[in-house]
Amino acid sequence: MKLVVAGTGYVGLVAGVCFAEKGHDVTCVDVDENKVKLMESGVSPIYEDGLEELMQKNYAAGRLHYTTDYRAAYQKPDAIFIGVGTPEQPDGSANLSYIATVCRQIAENVEQDCLVVVKSTVPVGTNDHVEQFIQDFLVRKELHIEVASNPEFLAQGSAVHDTMQAARIIIGTESEEAEKKLREIYEPFGLPIVAMNRRSAEMTKYACNDFLALKISYMNDIANLCELIGANIDDVAKGMSYDARIGANFLKAGIGYGGSCFPKDTKALKFQAQKAGYQLRTVEAAVDVNTEQKTKLFAKASNRMISFERLKVAVLGLAFKPGTDDLREAPSLDNVALLLESGADIYAYDPVAEDNFQKKYPQGQHGKGTITYVSDIDEALQDANICFVFTEWKEIRDVKPERFTALMRTPLVYDGRNIYSLKAMADAGVEYYSVGR
Repeated sequence: MKLVVAGTGYVGLVAGVCFAEKGHDVTCVDVDENKVKLMESGVSPIYEDGLEELMQKNYAAGRLHYTTDYRAAYQKPDAIFIGVGTPEQPDGSANLSYIATVCRQIAENVEQDCLVVVKSTVPVGTNDHVEQFIQDFLVRKELHIEVASNPEFLAQGSAVHDTMQAARIIIGTESEEAEKKLREIYEPFGLPIVAMNRRSAEMTKYACNDFLALKISYMNDIANLCELIGANIDDVAKGMSYDARIGANFLKAGIGYGGSCFPKDTKALKFQAQKAGYQLRTVEAAVDVNTEQKTKLFAKASNRMISFERLKVAVLGLAFKPGTDDLREAPSLDNVALLLESGADIYAYDPVAEDNFQKKYPQGQHGKGTITYVSDIDEALQDANICFVFTEWKEIRDVKPERFTALMRTPLVYDGRNIYSLKAMADAGVEYYSVGR
């Protein structure tokens, strides 16, 4: 089929590339001419394992196209997928202005019957408004334009795999015709399809993400209690994982979740519930626990040190998780800000996210502290007074305990991802603090 994807971020670009890989003719639309040229050259604007290879393969095969000319792109496709951002607003609600812009562009330029599919995460009921909005601005009133919901469930760092080998495809439609067309589009994927109405599909997305956020915050809450009563959260999690009702995933304690989904989606659902006159107490608790969890280790270190002023602080890992250069809601941001305010001289290492972090904190002086970016872990650790671990990159996980002892002025390590063995660190003479152990 001839498909158009609006937006080339994590949602839109990955969807478009994967549709092309399955044989569809796909045009990806973006407003940024430089970004389009970059993608045409085979370079991905986001760091995502396996994505560039598929971009290059399908562009060369003529199945994948990029353009800023939305007028031409929206004229005669079989379906248009909307994958633009819905960023969080100060009150926790979703900003739908990008959705509205695309919908108006579609309405004013479409020239044949078309299915509009919203992949972006949107508040429940949004697709009803999207359909009406398109009808309001539709130039050719005789056309039949229907809107469907098709939320994405990809995780950054494994987005291509999560799309090509998804556990299921959720489609929300209000007609058999729309459901049939979506089934045809996804037929080459050979994946289970779960069909429901639009509002249920929208709610499924939030319910899944918020449940996983709840699971993480629950484990962090239990980890904090483990520290106080002498239990080990790793052992507790292992014991829990054998229960099929609980499962083994998302039981790892640490310094909280980040990224583009969990923080935004928990706050958005909380806002929707309040608007409907209902209090989602479990989701509110997850948000509160996560907010406090991010700086737990900084608080511990502050109690241990007299001052951070003029101390060399090694920071290992900046991205919110390995496999991505995304910094949205990354715990490193909160902690680096506190360290700089305290006068620390930070030496930061991340194999992928350094460039993005430099956009927020350019190398040099920031208030009372400084930040220097290094390309080698040993350079960060050399003569450091203290080390914080914020991302469990393989390069960081592979650091032997003896390296901390050999390189640091004071082998004092605060590990927010529970990477290292308590015994191994103790045997190497490292003063080691983690979460819930």
